[in-house]
Amino acid sequence: MTVLQVSNVSRDYGEKNNIVHALQDISFSAAQGEFIAIVGTSGSGKSTLLNLVGGLDTPDKGSIIIRERELSGLSRKELTIFRRRNIGFVFQDYSLMPVLNVYDNTVLPVTFDKGSYVDHSFIEQLLKELGLWDKRTRYPNELSGGQQQRVALARALAAKPAIILADEPTGNLDSRNAVEVMGLLKNSVKKFGQTILMVTHNESLAQTCDRILHIEDGRLLPERSGE
Repeated sequence: MTVLQVSNVSRDYGEKNNIVHALQDISFSAAQGEFIAIVGTSGSGKSTLLNLVGGLDTPDKGSIIIRERELSGLSRKELTIFRRRNIGFVFQDYSLMPVLNVYDNTVLPVTFDKGSYVDHSFIEQLLKELGLWDKRTRYPNELSGGQQQRVALARALAAKPAIILADEPTGNLDSRNAVEVMGLLKNSVKKFGQTILMVTHNESLAQTCDRILHIEDGRLLPERSGE
């Protein structure tokens, strides 16, 4: 089943002589349970693409459809609710709330959504799966970087989203923790049928994904398969 459809998407910044073509005519789709890496040099358009798919920015041309809903057709309020329920984010800097413990950080996106019920048994399963259940009452400053990134992943999965967008999720981790977090991401694909788009500079990590989208100068190059 197709979860994401990106069709002829372009995004420009600036005006007249200072215009920057950040993305040009990008098209691809993602099926449920796919783990897709997005690679390219700095400034190639990777983060712009992630922001557009995440509904944090709007394309100048083209369409982005997630779970059969076109993002540009949603009002600001509808988009906020849709994003909360259907898109999970994992950032390089973890972006955890320092005043909340592991459990409360994990359920935060669900508690924001008044229309959603917190499935505590699912959250328990999630935290056990990520090796965090025994640390559920600890705070971010009591955790290692790898543990904090696991909490960020748990938070992204808590609402059972259509897609997870991971922006350099291993960027602040040493090689051992990077491999561990990649393993957890791949396991979430298998166990929860999750679809993941991951921006990374690490080619060796990208090679372990199902597919690789290579962006250069705002354009999508012909696809290469991961191993």
